[in-house]
Amino acid sequence: MKLLFGLLILSSVTFGQNVDAEIKTVNDQLDSIENVRLQLTQRMQVLKQTWIQQKLDAVGVPIKENDEDVITHAAMRLSYNEKHEQANWVMHIILTDVLTGGASRTNDFRVDSMVTSGSAVEADYFLKELKSDGETYKYDGFGYDRGHLAPSADFKWSKTALSESYYYSNMSPQLGDFNRFKWAELENWMRAYVGRYNSNLIIVTAPVLTDSLSKIDRSVNGVSIPKYYVKAALDVENQRAIGFIMPNEKITMPIESFSVSIDSIEALIGYDLFSGLDDVLENDIEANFDYKFWLPELEKDDVVAIEKKRLPKNAYSTYMIHVFAEDGKRHTVCGKVVSATKHEKGHVFINLDKKFPNQIFSVSIFDSNIKNFDYEPELYLINKEVCFTGEIGDYQGTPNMVLDNGKQVKLLGDY
Repeated sequence: MKLLFGLLILSSVTFGQNVDAEIKTVNDQLDSIENVRLQLTQRMQVLKQTWIQQKLDAVGVPIKENDEDVITHAAMRLSYNEKHEQANWVMHIILTDVLTGGASRTNDFRVDSMVTSGSAVEADYFLKELKSDGETYKYDGFGYDRGHLAPSADFKWSKTALSESYYYSNMSPQLGDFNRFKWAELENWMRAYVGRYNSNLIIVTAPVLTDSLSKIDRSVNGVSIPKYYVKAALDVENQRAIGFIMPNEKITMPIESFSVSIDSIEALIGYDLFSGLDDVLENDIEANFDYKFWLPELEKDDVVAIEKKRLPKNAYSTYMIHVFAEDGKRHTVCGKVVSATKHEKGHVFINLDKKFPNQIFSVSIFDSNIKNFDYEPELYLINKEVCFTGEIGDYQGTPNMVLDNGKQVKLLGDY
């Protein structure tokens, strides 16, 4: 019995020693695999950066008549304007990898040492003073966000590229109500497009720089405050492009109302944006655009507002109503009926141009007034261009009109 017990102890010790060795061997192998993975990941980052530069070479950077120094970073290029202390333009590519990339914001705003004349600095946007406790900072902002031209979220596939997006050469002073809302929404549009079509996008973003621009008060280098920004997107694979011209202000109108052709942007800022494109392809892509390809999936059936020249006299489009119409006053509003639903209680609710939850103008017909219509509004009016006349009110932040009878409704084509 003693002999058997001793053998069992010896066996367990020997077995334990073998397991320990095996564990160490497997851990060593895992470390080796992790090192190989890290090396391959780093190599892939370099390859992607090289690929981006080759693609930018192929389509050509924006050019003017006068030569400009082009600064090349890992995943973006730019031309710097010393007079206005910001970029003339920034060019980059949104890769499909952005959809799975895990790099997060670095917030390491810093001077771009590649700008030989000296880029803007922190003190151009705010002062940071050390408090008396020696540990925390007091911030004195000058009223503007450090707005990214090439957004950091477009570089989530690379820590290096994302970090470089925080150079002050990639910053421009934007009002918070612009930068954090509609401008950010437009940036999200571009990334959503990449995911929807599984296609890389070449992006040019630029402030509209003119001699008459004001400067940021207390900015040490005199940073100019653009009144407008432009963004151009080129999908080479699908031969599709679109541009946007947006004011640096709080925006209530939908993004698509700011969509334009690439030619329109070039005429505004004086650059040939994609200077390396084949002439035939360039003429076709840059002269034409269809905003519907760029709408988010939930907004694919939405439409832009009716052009002013097509409106009846004294009538408003759904976008104009936000600017010119007064609550409580009687107005005529025209648009396309993109959704019309009948509530279980019999009420009919209609949205013009944009569906819920992005509606910009709605019409309500309560059950008690349905009898005053010669047709079923939710069926007859859907997908038609219609003008409604009545008093403008507000429903949960959206301009709304309540209709009493069919005389308040007229098809646009009947004017």
